[in-house]
Amino acid sequence: MPKTSVIVPVYNVEVFLEKCARSVLAQTEKDFELLLIDDGSTDSSGSLCQRIAAADPRVRVVHQENQGLGGARNTGIAQAQGEWLLFVDSDDWLAPDVLEKALAGAEKARAELAVFPFATVDMEGKELAVFDDGLPKGIGLTLEENPDMLLLSPCAWNKLYSARLFRETGVRYPPRVWYEDIRTTLKLLPHGGRVVFLENTGYYYLQRPGSIMNSMQLDRNREIMEAFDDLLGWYREQGLFEKYRGELEYLTVLHVFLTASARVLRADQKHPLLREFREYTREHFPDYRQNPYLGRLGKKRRLLLALLERRMYGAVAGLFRLKG
Repeated sequence: MPKTSVIVPVYNVEVFLEKCARSVLAQTEKDFELLLIDDGSTDSSGSLCQRIAAADPRVRVVHQENQGLGGARNTGIAQAQGEWLLFVDSDDWLAPDVLEKALAGAEKARAELAVFPFATVDMEGKELAVFDDGLPKGIGLTLEENPDMLLLSPCAWNKLYSARLFRETGVRYPPRVWYEDIRTTLKLLPHGGRVVFLENTGYYYLQRPGSIMNSMQLDRNREIMEAFDDLLGWYREQGLFEKYRGELEYLTVLHVFLTASARVLRADQKHPLLREFREYTREHFPDYRQNPYLGRLGKKRRLLLALLERRMYGAVAGLFRLKG
């Protein structure tokens, strides 16, 4: 049985898939399986999966009708044989020693989740930024003692998970939606035992035209509010809402009011979603301005928040032009 199952959802990524798979197969830690979940691709990605599998016995391929990113990850979870799970998006790639270091860190700290920094890169491979959650490194932390762990990046792919977290909790990724990570990662943490944060960048996230981060399907950004309805409702059902109210409030401000507003505003300063994001935040957390975590935003985001509150969308657009 492999120690780790690396799960890669695949959908129409024939240009990127081989680089992604090579980065997995070149890991210094060799005891793993690579699951390529062909999610109904209409290009040659499915046949490319088969060629990759034919060249390395650690690779298994599953072909399925399209279920979206979340559905493909769930298939990977169901098929996985490893005691650890690592998710990789098919247009991204791994640092060569990330699996070795994540396993060593998790085992040393007796953790069920290992989190490592990630870098964003552009189509030319230029590193744009490195994201580090800023928590103490190398020691096992618990959410009970460190509630600010809820503020870590919710993305699925810069984390090594004990398979138990999914198998015993029943938490899964919702299929065919945006923001599936927010609906999933933040539900795993209360069940996650110890979490260890690592020092070295382990994941490279490609920002490309057509990705969710850059998509011009503006109306689909409404799904961020559906994601938070799901998340906040789950914390209420679990009796954890008041315990983590401050963290959930900050996450709502950050992801709904700030990030989603900025994404829409870049394309349309008059889009009705801008009002909806503002009203959603105020409805659920009318006193959000008192949140102690707002100081973490940094100067640029604090300015952005102030401008959005005043509906000074032209000024925000001007900031984006200056930055560009």
